[in-house]
Amino acid sequence: MGKKSRVKIQKSGSAATTSVSSKEMMILVSELLQKCSSGGPTAGKEWEEYLQIRGLVEKIRKKQRGMSVEFEGRRDDHFPHLMSWARDHGASCEGFAVTNFGAEGYGLRATRDIKAEELFLWIPRKMLMTVESAKKSVLGPLYNQDRILQAMDNVTLALHLLCERANPASFWLPYIRTLPQEYDTPLFYEQDEVQLLQGTQAVQDVLSQYRNTARQYAYFYKLIQTHPASSKLPLKDSFTFDDYRWAVSSVMTRQNQIPTEDGRQVTLALIPLWDMCNHRNGLITTGYNLEDDRCECVALQDYKKNEQIYIFYGTRSNAEFVIHNGFFYQENAHDQVKIKLGISKSERLYAMKAEVLARAGIPVSSIFALYCNEQPISAQLLAFLRVFCMKEEELRDYLLGGHAINKIVTLGSMEFPVSWDNEIKLWTFLETRVALLLKAYKTTSEEDSSTLEKSELSPHSRMAIQLRLAEKWILEKALASGRAKRVHFQKQLEEGAPLPDYHESSIALLENTDAKLPIILHKLGEIQEGQEIQFEETGARVENAETNVNSAALDPLGTNSKNGQREVTRVSAGAI
Repeated sequence: MGKKSRVKIQKSGSAATTSVSSKEMMILVSELLQKCSSGGPTAGKEWEEYLQIRGLVEKIRKKQRGMSVEFEGRRDDHFPHLMSWARDHGASCEGFAVTNFGAEGYGLRATRDIKAEELFLWIPRKMLMTVESAKKSVLGPLYNQDRILQAMDNVTLALHLLCERANPASFWLPYIRTLPQEYDTPLFYEQDEVQLLQGTQAVQDVLSQYRNTARQYAYFYKLIQTHPASSKLPLKDSFTFDDYRWAVSSVMTRQNQIPTEDGRQVTLALIPLWDMCNHRNGLITTGYNLEDDRCECVALQDYKKNEQIYIFYGTRSNAEFVIHNGFFYQENAHDQVKIKLGISKSERLYAMKAEVLARAGIPVSSIFALYCNEQPISAQLLAFLRVFCMKEEELRDYLLGGHAINKIVTLGSMEFPVSWDNEIKLWTFLETRVALLLKAYKTTSEEDSSTLEKSELSPHSRMAIQLRLAEKWILEKALASGRAKRVHFQKQLEEGAPLPDYHESSIALLENTDAKLPIILHKLGEIQEGQEIQFEETGARVENAETNVNSAALDPLGTNSKNGQREVTRVSAGAI
């Protein structure tokens, strides 16, 4: 943050001359696109493919050296202009100032006392960079003719940002000049820094993100060079991989959803000034005021003068923070590790298990989560494991009879085991699975902790090891919990303890209990035919269609619906 630009450019949009021929670059880019579009790598070959793709990217970057647009001066030189620009266009600029907070980077500092829930920041629509403004810009003609841009709002926003950065007369230049020159997302990691994530549950998303970004760059490079609708784009003469990586990371770390101008849909937006706020545990405090047509933010807590003002980015894991926001949050109350589980179609009881899971609204194959809190598994994971370990007679009990539908609701509750034998089996299975995940790491928790004490670690290396260690802690907690549960239920079985008595009133009791495992399972009658049941936090989602390019999908910038968003904004008809 605040580093001097590595290459001084006299004007935004100008670039150093280069001897690289367009034909030579097109050959390299075509090779990259073909490599990235050849279908996903086979299991165990992901790292090998990553090295091949990275090798091609580095060849391209080497030939493009000196061609990227970078502004003169330091980042903090441009903040006064940002504040005056925001004030001139109707944003609130009183009560806070942009300040460098060292390790946390730039953020907002209170210049007076601010009360919890006080409205202290608002940004009108005209200041926002959105997909709608992209359609009205120089990018519009290409957008109207390219199905990839139409399907991927975040890519549209990234290219919109690049076009405006290259335009010396851009309305958003005061904002764009204050964006970081580089980011700490894994797209900016050196190869040895990425290698520190090998064996982690996050590494597949990191490698996939790099592959997708390289494929997107290659596709759009060719499109910009050849499509008639791109003839007036400022990117036509200079569109480097570093430019695209920067734009992707700018959008990925800052994007949010707001209502469209007619209020009928949502669109992606970059929100100047507001996106300077750093993250802290809490609640969503940002909304969109349709009446005043502006984004509004109220204070998360009381702030004294000179304290940093934080917002809550949303409930996400440290893997998501590292991959899509470029930081590791040590106090993350929502950290989790992904675990993929499924029932084999070759299993004799597959049809019965699939039906029970369908009635519970759970897929037969899905990615679940192990959590950092005292109860490491969710209701849906518990329900899945119970069905996974059921015997035929137990499955029949949940499929047939007058109580079958109601009993489905109890699958995610610790209070109602299917049987002592079923509980022993599921916790034994979880123990075994987690132990295998832990064996995949090349280092122990103790070794990681010791490494983190070394001062010579690069920031990216430190972040990678912190993430690796956090995953291990969650898995170790889940392993200990599974072992304790297995021992407990073995004792219950040995002592001949009776199962908790199930009766109709249990449903109401279950649904009204402030349980640590929320009951999210659905009765069959509540699920419409063909309806997809989502098990993620309620809120706005970033939907991006995957469209085939050379028989391969050009994926969104992130890997799931929430990635990179600062907060999920609420929509209101009036002031918050």
